[in-house]
Amino acid sequence: MKQKLIAGNWKMNGSLAANEALVHGVQQGLAQALGGKHAQVAVCVPAAYLSQVQQLVKGSGIDLGSQDVSAHEQGAYTGEISAAMLKDFAVRYAIVGHSERRQYHGETDEQVAHKAQHALSAGITPIVCVGETLAEREAGKTEEVVKRQLAAVIHTNGHCISEIVVAYEPVWAIGTGKTASPEQAQAVHAVLRAQLKAATEHSERVHILYGGSMNAANATELLAQPDIDGGLIGGAALKPADFLTIIAAAAR
Repeated sequence: MKQKLIAGNWKMNGSLAANEALVHGVQQGLAQALGGKHAQVAVCVPAAYLSQVQQLVKGSGIDLGSQDVSAHEQGAYTGEISAAMLKDFAVRYAIVGHSERRQYHGETDEQVAHKAQHALSAGITPIVCVGETLAEREAGKTEEVVKRQLAAVIHTNGHCISEIVVAYEPVWAIGTGKTASPEQAQAVHAVLRAQLKAATEHSERVHILYGGSMNAANATELLAQPDIDGGLIGGAALKPADFLTIIAAAAR
């Protein structure tokens, strides 16, 4: 059975001093949280702090992630950061297609698929985010939306699809304090699992994370679901105690 993955998404938060305190706080409690068991842990940080956090997590067992990656290899794309550049900082994961990128920057399914492709080409694991809005859920379109979003990535990446991570993040449960019930989350994860199984004979390798306001209070129940392989953690990742509680719930 694969280890669960807990990835913190710091979003646009942090400072040199705050980052150091946060990482050290997690490091100090990590062994106790794991309790001799195992879970994969990562932090996805603002690009400006990749160099700093690379040094802070070195040798700690915490992997480094970015919050985005360019769909281009190089060239006249001011403000973009390529997968090769991220690789220079020992980045292991890159979030692609986060709902905030789709909403505020107009990212399409196709752009997300190409970002995943460029990450994979550099040996970086893309954390591919999929999820529906409240209006889409109320219209009964949840399954249609998440399958369409994942299908674009499958179509573009073919046999490499077993190397990605998927994160289901119901848009209506991000930063709102709301969360899908464990049963609601499991139902969508099961749909995504079946879609991956149809796409690759190695679907069991793929982590499917829950990314809709997982926190210290609900992590245990969510992580107990059969198709939830970890969490993409927002606000709780900025609080060492909360992040460690979630890690402890994931350890096995």
